[in-house]
Amino acid sequence: MNIRELLNEKVLTAMHACGIPADLPALIAPGKKAGFGDYQANCAMGAAKAMGTNPRELAAKIVAALQPVLAGIADKLEIAGPGFINIDLNPTWLGEQIANAQVDARLNIATVSAPQNVVIDYSGPNLAKEMHVGHLRSTIIGDALARLLEFQGNKVIRQNHVGDWGTQFGMLIAELEEQLSSNKEMDLKDLEVFYQQAKKHFDDDAAFADKARSYVVRLQSGDADMLKLWAQFRELSLKHSNEIYKALNVTLKSTDVCGESFYNDDLAPLVKDLQQLGLAVESEGAVVVFFEEILNRDGEPLGMIIQKNDEGFLYATTDLAALRYRVNKLHANRIMYFIDARQSLHMQQVFLTSKKAKFVDDQVSLEHLAFGTMNGADGKPFKTRTGGTVKLADLLIEAVERAETLVRERATDLSDAEITEIARKVGIGSVKYSDLSKTRTNDYIFSWESMLSFEGNTAPYMQYAFTRVQSIFRKAGVTPDSLTSNIVIGTEQEKTLAIKLLQFSEVLDQVAREALPHLLCTYLYEIASLYMTFYEACPILKDGIEPEIRDSRLRLCHLVARTIEQGLDLLGIEVMDRM
Repeated sequence: MNIRELLNEKVLTAMHACGIPADLPALIAPGKKAGFGDYQANCAMGAAKAMGTNPRELAAKIVAALQPVLAGIADKLEIAGPGFINIDLNPTWLGEQIANAQVDARLNIATVSAPQNVVIDYSGPNLAKEMHVGHLRSTIIGDALARLLEFQGNKVIRQNHVGDWGTQFGMLIAELEEQLSSNKEMDLKDLEVFYQQAKKHFDDDAAFADKARSYVVRLQSGDADMLKLWAQFRELSLKHSNEIYKALNVTLKSTDVCGESFYNDDLAPLVKDLQQLGLAVESEGAVVVFFEEILNRDGEPLGMIIQKNDEGFLYATTDLAALRYRVNKLHANRIMYFIDARQSLHMQQVFLTSKKAKFVDDQVSLEHLAFGTMNGADGKPFKTRTGGTVKLADLLIEAVERAETLVRERATDLSDAEITEIARKVGIGSVKYSDLSKTRTNDYIFSWESMLSFEGNTAPYMQYAFTRVQSIFRKAGVTPDSLTSNIVIGTEQEKTLAIKLLQFSEVLDQVAREALPHLLCTYLYEIASLYMTFYEACPILKDGIEPEIRDSRLRLCHLVARTIEQGLDLLGIEVMDRM
């Protein structure tokens, strides 16, 4: 149920009945402020200006036309200020909508009327090294949008554009070959150590370095032996990434991997196509795309190299090949790139080139959804105490360990197995929610204390809110599906909570449009906070409460729990019945 869309439709009907042009919007806004109804339409002012009439007089005409179309939905309509139309919703109607949502498998949220093919490019680690905290934001923000857009009914195609074809792979393959020939166990448990070992070997041994360079040429020329070793290294590296994804409760699978190597056969043809179109030219031995629209500091067209003077290709070449594959083969309507803000110029150049080359037309939405940096207390990118890169695996282990300490301090009747499972959900959920609750485009300070707090807009607070509802049902000795009474919205706290619950669809639509998961986090926190207010003001299991009122409030509680559970699931965060 999307109340705003419903009211927008009704107000537009009334506007048209008053002779207002069809292209003027209804401008419906939700809220509860001084002089503000449950919802408010400010259509009269814009329409009055366009029509050269008094806004309050026009608002009065719209209200008169609205009365019959909102019969049974609105309890009261009134004009406020210079021409706002306040709409107070009917409590009986609200109760009916809450009841429908409470028993519906999708919380009465409809799927989109025009599903899209949405390609989401996220995570994209370099397979030469272990995943570190710098990969966290792309991975979990991209996954949240993938989950949400799928929930809405879109076809989502996940693309994990891993770095698996760079020049460093000659060095890594040569190192792997030597270790295998020495019968050393090679499971790449520590990719960082392996990479550093190979790099040192490359720097210290000229013969090894020459061999590594020759292996790059052989690999990119399709040599069978090199491809076999490369595939072995790639498989072992992906195994590490998949373990991280599983720990993070991220939906990326091996089948979603479509790395740089996938596009190798299209790179030379792509360069040739851009040259034939006159978009790429030779410059100092390299092939470059110059942009009249983007100038350097000297006021000259900025260039993007797509083939080096040694005939090697770059990230730009691969990204262009990936883009036209996603349009031509995956038939994408919308392509979302979750890549950090430092790549903004690069993505701007790739998008501009693809449009000039007509790899993509105006019907396809190309979106670089940049994000800020996770920083330490010093405001600089998060590092270990010794200044090294924080491995993502180590961060998650520490999160679970810290969560277990907190859970053990609070738990009184939980078994060790239950505590271990709860700690996993709280620890991983805290890392994810702490990130997702921040505005995507902003940097933020990483803090164990704030993310694991049971107060405020945190995962533990949200998970605890869910468990409180479960405990109420245990204490009541009933199950949600046994409740059949009507839902009665009788108090201000019940009405405020009911309206907020019915705004779930509106929030999901906004998050899907703007790719801002923090809006969903904020909404869930508001639900949990309003629920606490409702719980304190509206007794549920207290002696003397009429059975019909008790059951009505239990149904409202159940919808709160289901909304929190569904919202957190869209963020990739798990809940538990006890905590």
